Amino acid sequence: MSVIVKGLTKTFGKQIAVNQLSFTVSKGEILGFLGPNGAGKTTTMKLLTTFLSPSEGDAEICGFSILKSPIEVKRCIGYLPEHNPLYKDMYVREYLLGFARLTKVNKPTKRVEDLIEMTGLTREQNKLIGSLSKGYRQRVGLSQALVHDPQVLILDEPTSGLDPNQLIEIRNLVRNIGKEKTLIFSTHIMQEVSALCDRVIIIDRGIKVADDSIESLQDQMDQKQVIWLEFTNVINAEVLKQIKGVLKVSSEGKSKYQIVARKDIEVRDLIFAESVKQGWSIREMVKDKSSIENIFAEMTNTDQK
Repeated sequence: MSVIVKGLTKTFGKQIAVNQLSFTVSKGEILGFLGPNGAGKTTTMKLLTTFLSPSEGDAEICGFSILKSPIEVKRCIGYLPEHNPLYKDMYVREYLLGFARLTKVNKPTKRVEDLIEMTGLTREQNKLIGSLSKGYRQRVGLSQALVHDPQVLILDEPTSGLDPNQLIEIRNLVRNIGKEKTLIFSTHIMQEVSALCDRVIIIDRGIKVADDSIESLQDQMDQKQVIWLEFTNVINAEVLKQIKGVLKVSSEGKSKYQIVARKDIEVRDLIFAESVKQGWSIREMVKDKSSIENIFAEMTNTDQK
């Protein structure tokens, strides 16, 4: 295993940001690391890259402990943080060559030339970084993360803020990189997960709530049905929770609800009958297909029955 995480915990005062997190990632595997805002994704990545020290637990990167061998761990990892820190007054080629020399890369000029070609920076290599679009800045950040040819690549929201064309280009680049390296990346874009990931881990409030392939998670969701419901007036959601077959009711805004129910019961008929009984007026009721969005909502919404 390239990455082994064992009971990783991080607290800030009384707040538990990461809580007894354990998982493994194999070489050549692309792992999607998902969770709502504040779930502990970025904190976990900072722990794995030794930017933060854990309160409890440990992790091994390429056989090295983040506690006992942080320097060796850093040599094994390429890291692109969410807020890409670049020297905007430097030229692209100059910037990458500087990092190649700092990390004592063999034949730094050749390595930089290869990276520039691989990440599509050939036309931009002699431009100031500050003059580049966000998409090209992300390419520079990826090149920097790859300059020392790490075995493990950790990307925090690598496609955040990109336009559709840039998003597709970075997605293809990440997919190609993932063929040869262990890759962990976090994202809020569910399409990224479906397009890139071999497996996903979902965390909520620092706790791992799912760890499986997308296909397996979808199979689990296929045993349930998801219904989106909107009323014209304010209703008592507790009544919905008592309907036969309903497993969970989540508020999605004023008079809007997501209902997860058993698949073997036609819950829509029961909802309609109860609405008539209660004097509620239904504006819209839609049965949704299983999707990564539904899986994410199911695993991270704490408003459970």
